Amino acid sequence: MKWFNHLQAAALLCLSVLGATPASASDESMDEAFELWFAPSVRAALDGNTDLRLETAQRFRNSADRRPDTYFARVWLSQQVSRHLTVEGAIERRVNDGGSDETRLMQQLVANHGIFRNRLRLEQRFIDGAPRTGFRLRTEHGVRIDLNDKRDWFIRADAEFFFVLQATGATGQTGFTEQRSQAGIGHRFSDRFTASLSYKRIHQVRPRRIDVVGHAPMIHMEYSF
Repeated sequence: MKWFNHLQAAALLCLSVLGATPASASDESMDEAFELWFAPSVRAALDGNTDLRLETAQRFRNSADRRPDTYFARVWLSQQVSRHLTVEGAIERRVNDGGSDETRLMQQLVANHGIFRNRLRLEQRFIDGAPRTGFRLRTEHGVRIDLNDKRDWFIRADAEFFFVLQATGATGQTGFTEQRSQAGIGHRFSDRFTASLSYKRIHQVRPRRIDVVGHAPMIHMEYSF
């Protein structure tokens, strides 16, 4: 019944993740919106411990409420340094409908042990026309549990927290600015192709203003060479 104990742990985390919202003065009045996210990606193994990964994303929003569609592509280089720890770096180009396009550099540590997954990411953000470089720290904690002996069906849930260390403008918001929660199910169709469907809740904390909450069905597809 070990799998059942894992399933119970995942269910509890899903409930806590999806119910977790940042405390703010505007919790009683939030601006909510619907989004649809796609995330196709490809991965190629360079050797037994090194991967090259191309991630893309298409995030469709409602432009009528000043939330432009966003598209990005990023290239990751991953090096597994131990059984439980991977070091990764990436460069990303992000295009927003209506301007404020952005280039990002990212470095992260990914740790896993059993069903638990943790990630610590540092980002440097270069927004076109912004007066300075932004620095942001993102930390993610979650679980992934195989549902059968073949390990081709799995569920996952995670919570991610955003901390702005330096805003891209002199009056930009710093500190804790956003929290994302996700839960979903995935299937490994072959040794090379995996797909998953999940629900993501995005909560943007805005002091002295109405918080912004997004609800995004998310489709992720990965092909490995």
